[in-house]
Amino acid sequence: MPVDVDPNDIVIVGAGPVGLYAAYYAGFRGLKTTVVDALPEAGGQITAMYPEKEIRDVAGFASIRGTELVNNLLQQAAQHDYNLLLSETVGELDTADDGLYRLTTSEGRVIVTRAILIAAGLGSFTPKSLPTIQAPLPEGVLHFVPKLSALDGQDVVIVGGGDSAVDWALAAIPRAKSVAVVHRRARFRAHEANVEEMRSGRVRIIAPGEIQELRAGISVEAVVVRQPGAGDQVLPCDKLIMALGFTSDLGPLGAWGLERIGIHFCVRPDMQTSRERIFAAGDVSEYPGKVRLISVGFGEAAIAVNHIAAAIDPAQQVFPGHSTHGAE
Repeated sequence: MPVDVDPNDIVIVGAGPVGLYAAYYAGFRGLKTTVVDALPEAGGQITAMYPEKEIRDVAGFASIRGTELVNNLLQQAAQHDYNLLLSETVGELDTADDGLYRLTTSEGRVIVTRAILIAAGLGSFTPKSLPTIQAPLPEGVLHFVPKLSALDGQDVVIVGGGDSAVDWALAAIPRAKSVAVVHRRARFRAHEANVEEMRSGRVRIIAPGEIQELRAGISVEAVVVRQPGAGDQVLPCDKLIMALGFTSDLGPLGAWGLERIGIHFCVRPDMQTSRERIFAAGDVSEYPGKVRLISVGFGEAAIAVNHIAAAIDPAQQVFPGHSTHGAE
């Protein structure tokens, strides 16, 4: 069983945007760092599900594609040496008499570290489907669109009322033959500005409305939509995108004995959880007033790493100084 002889200063669980930024910041603070992620590529949910999606709430970018953001974060993190372990799940956590944590991974690796930062997003995630649509899904029924070119010239129907549904609609408008959005409620949960942009675009909105039937052979051909007071309508459909959210599971992290609310770990203002030198940042953290945005997660990562630096070496200051000073 491989064991690190030289302990890490920090192990970051999760290689999504927040984890990658934390890896950069840990390098900036001179910390020996390992990042572990169960997915085969860095980038978390963005890489797995939304690589071509436009992200509009990251400081400094009016709009940036998911893959571009992840690539930028990887380049930023690469300014300092760190170890990136992909397709590897963090499992059992042990504490030794020397105060070090020992993490066992799915590959039988034992990683020794002084501190841990959980940046695991929402843990492992399984997309939700319509109850009227059962596996195996016919061709053209999707939960996300890895390549937007798949929508070119297609009749696209999107189900959902959150940010993902509206974002997919906006992405489909310039590409698709037709775009329809079906939501069971009249009011959308998505960002209001994006909803208004969708309403002013070439989108047929059926809200409230529900899909009653999927007509398909090998691939999807049409959907039957029921709208109160209007009866059933048949919509042509080459691509049906079910943007209905996900069920999440913390997996082994849930057995670490950390105080949590659901799948979110409770943290103090320094982002430390209920266990000493175990911190959490990004979507997985919880505190009063929490707002789950990538931009917020970046700030939380910086807070956590700076407090970790001081926790493992009391001679270090929490405030790192400004990055511009290092270039002088």
